[in-house]
Amino acid sequence: MKAFLILEDGTVFEGTHIGADREIISEIVFNTSMAGYLEVLTDPSYAGQAVCMTYPLMGNYGICREDMESSGPWPDGFIVKEISRLPGNFRCDCTLQEFLEENRVASNFRCEGELNDFLITQDIPGIAGIDTRALTKLLRKKGTMNGMITTNPSFSVKEILPELRAYTTGKVVEKVTCREKYVVSPSRSLEENGPLSGAARFDPAFYKDGGREKRPALVRELNGAGLKVALLDLGAKANIARSLAERGCQVTVYPAFTSAEEIIASCPDGIMLSNGPGDPKECTSVIREIKKLYDTDIPIFAICLGHQLMALATGADTYKMKYGHRGGNHPVKDLMTGKVYISSQNHGYVVDMDKLDPEVAVPAFVNVNDGTNEGLSYTGKAIFTVQYHPEACPGPQDSGYLFDRFIEMMKGGGIHA
Repeated sequence: MKAFLILEDGTVFEGTHIGADREIISEIVFNTSMAGYLEVLTDPSYAGQAVCMTYPLMGNYGICREDMESSGPWPDGFIVKEISRLPGNFRCDCTLQEFLEENRVASNFRCEGELNDFLITQDIPGIAGIDTRALTKLLRKKGTMNGMITTNPSFSVKEILPELRAYTTGKVVEKVTCREKYVVSPSRSLEENGPLSGAARFDPAFYKDGGREKRPALVRELNGAGLKVALLDLGAKANIARSLAERGCQVTVYPAFTSAEEIIASCPDGIMLSNGPGDPKECTSVIREIKKLYDTDIPIFAICLGHQLMALATGADTYKMKYGHRGGNHPVKDLMTGKVYISSQNHGYVVDMDKLDPEVAVPAFVNVNDGTNEGLSYTGKAIFTVQYHPEACPGPQDSGYLFDRFIEMMKGGGIHA
């Protein structure tokens, strides 16, 4: 079946329908990651958006449900050059019909299904077979645009354009946050930790005499054992709580609209403000509660939307970027150490450095590509925030040390490199 992507500037792309059979209007954004399509689809930060993947082939290793960053997908639509419908190997001693229908054996031992089937069952429409590089170049030139994905060949661009231009993502944090608080238990031993839990388990015998230097980077010490963290879920990826739990922290996850008084009353050792979708300025009630959290002496670490909301809560400003940062290869400089790290990013808004009061906060991280702010350190406070994703998986693990920095803050050690 044919499908069409219609942009608010009147551009029309024709391709093939994939996923659910329904029509959507959404904000069209692009992601430059080569892998991790399931993590992208289940990242709540994409609520209200349709994602174009610039890498030409998606779905080639199937669906691996333990990689999901939340309970289900959040984008309105999915746009690809080519979708793999056969994520596996096949025996050769069979007929063509058997090859296509009966004798599929997944080459990825973790594969639990096909990407297109996942899109259908999760009610996510999409389009394949378009020139995604051309679409990306157009969005880079003209900026992020709204668009429609439809299978109706009788559409009228003239009639659709006013509806496209009127679309807004709205208050999507309300849509993605958890409905009640819950607890993520800490790791009790090194054998339990590591983000690749099912695929790469820690072998205590191998490392028994090697000391810390022989452990792979993905195996972490339980340096947060005994610490309690309150995580405000603004659209949190699962890897945020997991990254803390792997280090021995007990994480209590709170809905986005929880009062500051309730969080403070739980006496946490530290507070995390998560990532999330939409325009940060829409979160007016959350901003008021974050200001109350700021006024305490509790150490705070904020990521992405949480970073933006903390800035707004303390008098700074944010603005929408032309086309945002979404992908797994963005270089970020830590101004404390001078080191550059490759980061995973997903944001369309940024803190305005021209309106930042240095008596409140100072820049702590900067994007090497375009010079935009990537994090703040708050003056006289045990608070630091980042615009990118240190919990990224798959993707660069460079910034995982930030969780260790947060743990040192909770232990009373301040902010250290």
